[in-house]
Amino acid sequence: MAESSVLPADLGGSPDLERIVLEHAYRGAHLQLGLRGLLALFIALTLLFVPPMNDANVCLAILIGYAFWTVGLALWTRRGGPGPVNAMWLALFVDLAVIGSLTLLTGIAAQQSWTADILTNGLFVIPLLACTQLRPGVCAAVVVPTVLVFLAASWATMASNEEPWSSILLSTMALSILSAGAVVLSRIQRSRVLTIGHLVHDRTALLAELMGLEQRERRALSEQLHDGALQFVLAAKMDLDDLTGGADPEAVDRITHALTESASLLRATVSELHPTVLDRVGLARALGDIVRSAQARGGFDVDLQTVEWDDDLRTSADDVLFSAARELLSNVVKHAKARTVRVELSRTGKHAVLDVTDDGCGISREAIDRSLSRGHIGLTSHELRVVAAGGSFSIRPGPRSGTDARIEMPFEVVTASESLTISAL
Repeated sequence: MAESSVLPADLGGSPDLERIVLEHAYRGAHLQLGLRGLLALFIALTLLFVPPMNDANVCLAILIGYAFWTVGLALWTRRGGPGPVNAMWLALFVDLAVIGSLTLLTGIAAQQSWTADILTNGLFVIPLLACTQLRPGVCAAVVVPTVLVFLAASWATMASNEEPWSSILLSTMALSILSAGAVVLSRIQRSRVLTIGHLVHDRTALLAELMGLEQRERRALSEQLHDGALQFVLAAKMDLDDLTGGADPEAVDRITHALTESASLLRATVSELHPTVLDRVGLARALGDIVRSAQARGGFDVDLQTVEWDDDLRTSADDVLFSAARELLSNVVKHAKARTVRVELSRTGKHAVLDVTDDGCGISREAIDRSLSRGHIGLTSHELRVVAAGGSFSIRPGPRSGTDARIEMPFEVVTASESLTISAL
């Protein structure tokens, strides 16, 4: 990618890194717009309080055009997108041209005029504008002609200002030092942003790999329990049923009860490790099951809504959304003291949104952080899974009271996976 683009060539196709670089580039663009507004104000005040002796109308026309251009640039930037940010560096040459032309107009033909002398100080703002870019090459391309324009304008107006060469050279040296510092600062800022971006990208990749590994291990353990221990327990129970005629009835009852409870616990563990209900009935109907269970345990009313989510839809986000919804509803049952709960699952293209809202006592982000510090990682672990999958997890106060938890994440449509045949048992 060319240097004129705000995105560096070494992004490696990472959406996270591109997002971070663009975010900092937008901040730099807004800072540049603010400084440019102050620069326009400086020019206007100079022409007002130290008016030029010649070509005052021309100077005023240039100032008005520059003001309109600055406002238009600000409105264009507010529209968003990488276009305005990528083109922002071109605006620096307009700033340079405006100050340079005003300095020459007010200084060459004038006698004993301080207007040009004051306006040349505005060139010291150009390096500040340039260093807001994340492109040191562009910054250097702007500050070098800035120093040359300053030297040329000072030389051209030297006669009218009666300024000695020593003063001009020292001022040019000061501007050169500022310009060099701006280039170095731009390079440092770019390096910092790229370092942060790469760290975030690596963190996201590691989280995704960790969550994928956890899901694979949970599925494998679920299959092992189902095909191993649970089958032996069920077989033992069937054999025991065949021996009930000649054995001690009380002992048989105790063994039968123990085996029945063991089978129930193993089924619950298998379902907890890998909710195969998702494979059988899909996410929308599976949410209905946990909603009804939470309603029975918590004694509150639940309104479940699904928008554009068919029962036969299977996605890569099903397991994450199901687990997060179960954790959120479990917290509502335990802590919220809610009377009503609303659960909404919606789909827009390949983007899923899950909202769980209650009217209970509510929970703050600070409370979640304190709970995490005490070793309770329930919600945080689900948040990490959502973030690792490229989504967002937010918890905020509800519209009137309670808590509103919102999960947004992308997904891919997948074919129905091989389900564990627990339902046959």
